Amino acid sequence: MTLFDVRDRVVKAEEVLAAVSRPEAGGLALFVGQVRCENDGRAVVRLEYEAYASMAIKEMQRIADEIAREIPDTRLAAIHRVGSLEVGDVAVLCAASAPHRDEAFRACRALIDRIKERVPVWKREHGPDGPYWVGWEDARCSPGHSHGH
Repeated sequence: MTLFDVRDRVVKAEEVLAAVSRPEAGGLALFVGQVRCENDGRAVVRLEYEAYASMAIKEMQRIADEIAREIPDTRLAAIHRVGSLEVGDVAVLCAASAPHRDEAFRACRALIDRIKERVPVWKREHGPDGPYWVGWEDARCSPGHSHGH
């Protein structure tokens, strides 16, 4: 069973663990990403996540397929939340299983790192100075862009 999803409701660790659990896997690794109360020294009271859901799910599956080729005999699962989340809410869950713990840890780490890099999910933080998008730069506004001049 594989599980890759984007949801606007609470996600539970048990679900991703169940998706990767199997008799031949002696190691299961879980990563839980939750909303923290600050980022880059700024207070955070709430986050909003938006995603291109169908593309995000396909990209998570593509990432899992890559990792399975790199670290054989692993099984992976991930769920990312969208919508409005409060401090302490779970934003993303990643799980990996393998016959041994080293492969499970490596696969789980690779999964979350690649999700952060490649999956189309955008984050807007809400703090004392109002909302702002995080980690997103519009190419039209980048320094050095010629604007066609």
